[in-house]
Amino acid sequence: MTQNQLASLLHGVLADLREPDLVWQLLALAGCLLLAKLGERLLRGKEVEAGRAWELGRGGLQRIAFPLLALVLVLLARPLAQPWIHVNLFSLAYPLLASMAMIRLVFYVLRVSLVGAAWLGQFERVFATLVWIIVALHITGLLPDAIAALDSVAFTAGKQKLSLWHVLQGIAALCATVLAALWLASSIEARLNAAVGLDNNLRAVFARLSKALLILLAVLIGLPMVGIDLTTLSVFGGALGVGLGLGLQKIASNYVSGFIILLDNSIRIGNIISVGADRGEVTRITTRYTVLKNLAGVEALVPNELLVGTVVQNESYSDPHVRIALPVQVSYDSDLERAMAIMVAAAQGQARVLAKPAPLVLLQTFADSGINLELGFWVADPAAGVGLLRSEINLAIWREFKQAGVTIPFPQREVRVIGGTGGAPDCH
Repeated sequence: MTQNQLASLLHGVLADLREPDLVWQLLALAGCLLLAKLGERLLRGKEVEAGRAWELGRGGLQRIAFPLLALVLVLLARPLAQPWIHVNLFSLAYPLLASMAMIRLVFYVLRVSLVGAAWLGQFERVFATLVWIIVALHITGLLPDAIAALDSVAFTAGKQKLSLWHVLQGIAALCATVLAALWLASSIEARLNAAVGLDNNLRAVFARLSKALLILLAVLIGLPMVGIDLTTLSVFGGALGVGLGLGLQKIASNYVSGFIILLDNSIRIGNIISVGADRGEVTRITTRYTVLKNLAGVEALVPNELLVGTVVQNESYSDPHVRIALPVQVSYDSDLERAMAIMVAAAQGQARVLAKPAPLVLLQTFADSGINLELGFWVADPAAGVGLLRSEINLAIWREFKQAGVTIPFPQREVRVIGGTGGAPDCH
């Protein structure tokens, strides 16, 4: 649409505002929008069993159904209404509906590619607002004046003279190239996840390295596209280096440690580890921290630097089997062999306890109040927790001890009275 056509359209719209048939134009447009909304709801409510490709295509069609149907209805309604009423508002609706359809289609592709990117929703609203502002300025013929005003605000960066218009162009080009890089990185990550025989940690390393390299490449391509010399950013790079050296040491160390963990396979997703007072299952490894989820459902975010620089107990590093020790004390007058047999049978009665190695009771020490025994047994699923298993075995031991007459002693002290009259007996 040329500038003269835009000026003519704007003049016609302003003229229509004084015409009585403006109400009929608005009603006709509202009817088109209402029918488009109904068509969108019918399309969304229709469920069809199909493959992945069909689902993606159907999702994209649902996403642009409203603006696309509205645009088609407006195109059909305009020649029908033209003999009876003015139709300048119909012509004004064309670019608005077309831009809405394009915005929704682009961001649908991004949402499918960048799964879990919560920032896309807010960014889409900001981007749509900017696009409609540009369309409005274009329709009103004010876009060249706005560009000239932005271009007049100039400043110097290094040896290059920049204007506000150049900066905005650079931001737009940078956003476009970075979004393309993120989309390509997401495709690479999907292919890595589908690769058979590739270690999970290597998948994560390759995916993150590819994303970082593609984003860097996007910056190197996007800024020169609008004539911004990258050497002008050297001062910002120097400031960033100083910031990393002084205030961001811990963050940089955590990122380097994250790549070390992913590359040496010392900690994997699903491992049960203990570091300091935290113990749990590794559910996620990022470049800055590792997530540990304990049996209570509480997630601890452990900095990667701590995992590299301290001792970590990995219960499933090379072998998921873990030995559980359960101490029991019996009195000196109890049948020791019978008590040990009961303890072994209590462990063997639990489905989670492994038959090999078999449960075994060890006589630890002869203590003051009784004999200390230790029941040792092995489990193959420490991630399921051992608290409930300990409780069930202890309860089974207690029941059998009561039936067999095996007693669990309580602390005893012997008191002797020396020098008493009448030869007072010892008190226990």
